[in-house]
Amino acid sequence: MDVFLQVVVNGLLLGGLFAITSVGLTLIFGIVKVVNFAHGEFLMIGMYATFLVSTSLGMHPYVAVAAIVPLLFVLGMLTQKLLIEPLMGARNHDIQIFATVGLSTALINLALLIFGADIYTTPAYGLRSSIEIGPVRMLTGQIVMFAVATLLVIGLHLFLQRTQAGRGIRAVAQNRAAAQLMGINVSRVYMVTFGLGAACVGVAACLVAPLYPTSPGIGTYFVLTAFVVVVLGGLGSIGGAFLGAMIIGLIDSLAGFYIGSDMREVAVFTVFLLILILRPQGLFGGRLNLSHVS
Repeated sequence: MDVFLQVVVNGLLLGGLFAITSVGLTLIFGIVKVVNFAHGEFLMIGMYATFLVSTSLGMHPYVAVAAIVPLLFVLGMLTQKLLIEPLMGARNHDIQIFATVGLSTALINLALLIFGADIYTTPAYGLRSSIEIGPVRMLTGQIVMFAVATLLVIGLHLFLQRTQAGRGIRAVAQNRAAAQLMGINVSRVYMVTFGLGAACVGVAACLVAPLYPTSPGIGTYFVLTAFVVVVLGGLGSIGGAFLGAMIIGLIDSLAGFYIGSDMREVAVFTVFLLILILRPQGLFGGRLNLSHVS
């Protein structure tokens, strides 16, 4: 029983990791209606930036969030303004997806050019030390990540529900044309939303960097699971993405322990395929309705 409890806790903590890397992706899709295939590379940039700030300035990775989040926010806004917006009038909307795939490839190769294929390790500052609570052992960094993921989802919900900017974002998500007629600057909303989605990745980068090695391909590992989480939770649902991340974390942990570590991804993507076949709108919703995000 103690072993099973440990596996479940590991799965939930892993779900916190998946949640914090998926929330920004589902926010961008929910508003801008673009699947950002460069999402993982935004995380990679944030992790490299966290490594550089921590090693060159001796700064704790969590303190580096004050610099990384604005950096990713600006990067997200520029991506929307310079790459996505010029393509939004295209007859074939798939071209926007191809653009983000091209951006992903360009960023990976830029990282290879600057940093090479070497793996970099961000100082952990005790975040890899374990804490025992009864029969369960947890890493300090994983606990912080789970707590921040929970607070991030709650914070985004309150922002969308309680602020003027949030209500404007919800209006654009529900009916772009009507929102534009009411005087809402749709272009600015898209830029801010893309920036917020990228900023969420900046938070994730500062939390992930001390626990995982940084390399040009690190974003691909996380973004594949993030897409599974977003589909499972219901495309565009922030609360659904959080719950989906918990489910995927549990599946990953249970499959890895009881079936075999080499079967973890098989189990996760089997669930992904089943959801696409049986309930393509996701487990926690059909159409997007950001005004009822929980």
